[in-house]
Amino acid sequence: MENKWYTISVYSENQVGMLNRISGIFLKRHINIESLNVSPSEIPQVSKFTIVVNTTQKWVDNIVGQIEKQVEVIKVFSHQDDEIIYQESALFKISSNLLFDERQIQNIIKESNAQIVTVSREFFVISKTGRRHEVDELHEALTPFGIRQFVRSGRIAVSKEAMPISTILNTINQKK
Repeated sequence: MENKWYTISVYSENQVGMLNRISGIFLKRHINIESLNVSPSEIPQVSKFTIVVNTTQKWVDNIVGQIEKQVEVIKVFSHQDDEIIYQESALFKISSNLLFDERQIQNIIKESNAQIVTVSREFFVISKTGRRHEVDELHEALTPFGIRQFVRSGRIAVSKEAMPISTILNTINQKK
């Protein structure tokens, strides 16, 4: 079996220690988490963990099963890249003199559909939202000019198909 990119969406109660327990499941299997984002979900009091890994379907199925055994976990979904709509965000901090002295930087910003977020005497900050390869391409284009700081978010994603999480929660609430 070959490795592929998978996005695992974990819906859970917002409890202390959940991140540690979920990441421990990956650690035990020596699977690196490539991207991680935790945020409120569309359901009040429920958090959504969005985890990106590069592994086999067998390992993803195993991980999903282990995560679902956690008491606070409501439901876990796994998707390949073609089954979701996803984005990442990045910020690039560059020396301000380059913005005016290097015309090529303005072209790079425009061509990559990035935005200048702030400009000061010492630096300016560029924001880029897009797919991983788009952020990587902008990083590569700006590297020769000297990136003073760089930060990238974890992936955020929504599935193309309906995820029946609300129905699952309603069923659980009716049983209580």
